[in-house]
Amino acid sequence: MSTQQYLEPARVIALSGDAIHSKKRLFEFAATAIFEAFELDAESVYKALLNREKLGSTALGGGIAIPHCRIPECADAAGCLITLAEGIDFNAPDGLPVDLVFVLLVPTKATEQHLNVLAQLATAFSKPDLGLKLRSAPSADTARTVLAERMGL
Repeated sequence: MSTQQYLEPARVIALSGDAIHSKKRLFEFAATAIFEAFELDAESVYKALLNREKLGSTALGGGIAIPHCRIPECADAAGCLITLAEGIDFNAPDGLPVDLVFVLLVPTKATEQHLNVLAQLATAFSKPDLGLKLRSAPSADTARTVLAERMGL
């Protein structure tokens, strides 16, 4: 599965200002962005992301989080990369606010391939220079290419 299959340029979003100031607002925004692309129920996506986050923070540290959940109506993995102008509290292990978020949805009956996407993302984002490159990417297409290269896709 390639990055192009689950992350379209339209879902690589840089937000300016303080439009997003909490995890709940971030999840609402991501659910709407993914809904528009895949015609999934935005409210269901929002609730699934929120419920998953209640189990434990999906923040990795270094200002990065990978919120993820299973969605019954999702036929294949779907992602949304969001960079925030101002970091938000994500209860990260290092206590730093999160300003780089990759939201990942997988089918309820996720295959090993879908779970590998999450593992690849976590591995790629564990290297500090990836965050720097994504935060400074001049376009959505550049950010998507940087992420694909780093994931070896």
